[in-house]
Amino acid sequence: MNTHFLNKRFAHVLGFAGLIPFFLFMLASWNVPPDWIGVFMRGQLAYSIAVLSFLGGIHWGGALVSDHLSIGQTKKVLLWGVVPTIISLFATTVGGFGFAVLMAGFVGAYQVDKQVFPWYGLPQWFLRMRFILTCSVVALLALTVIAGNVRG
Repeated sequence: MNTHFLNKRFAHVLGFAGLIPFFLFMLASWNVPPDWIGVFMRGQLAYSIAVLSFLGGIHWGGALVSDHLSIGQTKKVLLWGVVPTIISLFATTVGGFGFAVLMAGFVGAYQVDKQVFPWYGLPQWFLRMRFILTCSVVALLALTVIAGNVRG
């Protein structure tokens, strides 16, 4: 049995399934009574914070299993691994700009991933998947913000 194929397929299933809450919170922000929009926007914010923090954790895992990284590379990725969590925390302190901070955080995380994922020897499909997921998340966050501004 080809475990690489299974890993790729399962990673895609889980990755794209992770978009479902983003989509549902966005959809709810457009369709619930105006009094409820804030509830779903806060839900979107909370889920985004969790996912962005998770993206930093990938680098800790990569650093811990990659025995060919230099000391400098290891320090860089371990340090970077905590940055998305700090960005997420910051997003909770800036009021109405929290979504913008998170969108920038997702784009920034992808940019870092492009640079360091090759260090881990990850397959090229993983980075392509990350690109699609990042674009989707940013678009869904933007649509949620628009709903809040148009309907709220």
